[in-house]
Amino acid sequence: MRLSLLVCAALLTFGCEKKPTEPKPADPKPVADVKAVTDGKQVVDPAKPDAPKPGDDAILLGEVGSLTGPEAAFGISTRDGIAMAIDEANEAGGVKGRKLAVRVYDDQSKPEEAASAATRLITQDKVLVILGEVASSNSLAMAPKAQEAKVPMISPSSTNPKVTAIGDYIFRVCFIDPFQGFVMAKYAREELKFNSVAIFTDKKSAYSEGLTEVFQKKFAELGGKIVGIESYAKGDTDFRAQLTNIKKLKAQGLYVPGYYQDVAVIAEQAKELGLKTTMMGGDGWDSAKLFELGGSAVDGSYVSNHYSADDPSPRVQEFIKKYQARYKTTPDSLAALGYDAARVAIDAMKRATELTGPAIREQIASTKDFPGVAGTITLDEHRNPVKPAVVLKVEAGQFKYVSTVAP
Repeated sequence: MRLSLLVCAALLTFGCEKKPTEPKPADPKPVADVKAVTDGKQVVDPAKPDAPKPGDDAILLGEVGSLTGPEAAFGISTRDGIAMAIDEANEAGGVKGRKLAVRVYDDQSKPEEAASAATRLITQDKVLVILGEVASSNSLAMAPKAQEAKVPMISPSSTNPKVTAIGDYIFRVCFIDPFQGFVMAKYAREELKFNSVAIFTDKKSAYSEGLTEVFQKKFAELGGKIVGIESYAKGDTDFRAQLTNIKKLKAQGLYVPGYYQDVAVIAEQAKELGLKTTMMGGDGWDSAKLFELGGSAVDGSYVSNHYSADDPSPRVQEFIKKYQARYKTTPDSLAALGYDAARVAIDAMKRATELTGPAIREQIASTKDFPGVAGTITLDEHRNPVKPAVVLKVEAGQFKYVSTVAP
């Protein structure tokens, strides 16, 4: 693709992605709290054979996530964090004397599947709360369904501002793109001392285009110069033409607000072309798959994120200890946010006068000073949390904490 400032016009509609014209998707298949998805069938986790199931007088929550497809690492981490929160609540007695259960649907990383899953959770499963999604494009497809049915929906990590703007039943426990974009722009200008930055954005992602718009504006306000913008589309595998154009710009930094699977390939091809610039990104980079796919090509990059496993806070370290014991791996920010989203929902149900959508919604909206793993959560009037972000540096296959930026 050729360098073009016409991308700026597209940024005005970053929250309204066109859906591909495909045949109507089949109903999504439910997946229990499992380690893997097997042929779309419901599978019981062998580690939890006696866990409460829908229909056992359990309070039913719904979850929609990308358990397969290009964003599967996000969905699996989030699912695991939610499952841990549900089990902890049940071990502590449940809610109002009843156990909790969660019905999980795999949306295959597709907005149309996410919308279908949300509809099924509402109309067929009769869930009280929906948890999900991670990708903003998928949450934007789900939110109107939840809002119309007056079923509270909490996104763990969709950062596009338009998600909660859908209506008063839509919440999130993560910071939003205007803050995240500001954090990286500020760090690039004031800490990395960059005067010039190029941007490489995913034109099919509401998340990517939202971050692009904010970073572009904030970096310029701070006295920096955006020397060019290139674009790609989710699913592309060859980025060499755009990267060759970017190389000619001689920018000090390259902002790539994409998801880990694309970022890894972009970094590899940039290294192959001899593009010597510091890459930067957002929370969409956060996955161990980034290091598996990108190797040393991503070293030296910087990202904004929700939490750091290096945080010495007892709250964070206790969560990491329990998660590692259960899943044999260190939790990423998606797992932490999934855990926080489920716990906010559970806390609201405990405080609600009755287990109905309006009553639960009222209590979620009043969430204040909630002790989340990824930051203390107080929801504002737009149903977004006011919380800090961290800046992490990629070093030798790990994210290393370097800074905290408060709102």
